[in-house]
Amino acid sequence: MRALRTPDDRFADLPGFPWPPRYADVGGLRMAYVEDGPADGHPVLLLHGEPSWSFLYRTVMRVLVDAGLRVIAADMIGFGRSDKPAEMGDHSYARHVEWMRALAFDALGLSGVTMVGQDWGGLLGLRLVAEHPDRFARVVAANTGLPTGDQAMPEVWLRFRDVVAAAPELGISRLVQAGCRTVLPDEVLAAYEAPFPDESFKAGPRAMPTLVPTTPADPASAANRAAWQRLAAWDKPFLVAFSDSDPITGAMAPILKAAVPSAAETVIEGAGHFLQEDAGERLGTVIADFIRGTRGRT
Repeated sequence: MRALRTPDDRFADLPGFPWPPRYADVGGLRMAYVEDGPADGHPVLLLHGEPSWSFLYRTVMRVLVDAGLRVIAADMIGFGRSDKPAEMGDHSYARHVEWMRALAFDALGLSGVTMVGQDWGGLLGLRLVAEHPDRFARVVAANTGLPTGDQAMPEVWLRFRDVVAAAPELGISRLVQAGCRTVLPDEVLAAYEAPFPDESFKAGPRAMPTLVPTTPADPASAANRAAWQRLAAWDKPFLVAFSDSDPITGAMAPILKAAVPSAAETVIEGAGHFLQEDAGERLGTVIADFIRGTRGRT
């Protein structure tokens, strides 16, 4: 496939995001991530979603590093500093799961991981947890889900999918701002635009909404149903940490809590879909406390 690579100078002077990029080869593509904390610390894998990148976790990262954890925040292929396949058809749910698996296990050799997934980060991360349970110690699901196409998606999400598909120019930062309750500074909005110099770089953000299963016969539906079955037997710590104001994924919180036997729940107040922006310090504290409080259960 033909892949584009965002010039490095697009990422100069990112506000509050000093970590230098690291890279790994995943199936011939370069995948970016940032890392901080002690090399022998408990690993925490932070997975972002549509249409953001690891920059989203900058506040959360600081809290977790201060707690003595080893923190890895990855950029999905097509996002952030990672390579960007140029055609929407180059993106599939299965490919994104495999790219993230290759980073976490083949390149980084992670085990005993706490997976934190929001939006598509959960759609990928929960699949990895279900398919490789021995690699994970615990899970934090934050404003995410694992759709199979067997239930209708919310109307607000369907409108979002249609807007992304039809927009002649896709405003990445506008989408992020629309998912926040706080008003983001101009330099933060610019950081969300940085990975995409022009429309040719945006095949990933345009493709991702079309990859969410919306019918029972979707190509990813069977694998997601199988993942739900495995999650129903998950007995390690699992935290449902949703915000109180997300119309997109809010309905998934009680479903996850009911489906996963070990699931506990906490609500992040005053936050929208991108709770990392609205309540990053609070989310980081919740994750750190969850890890600290469940050390003896993994």
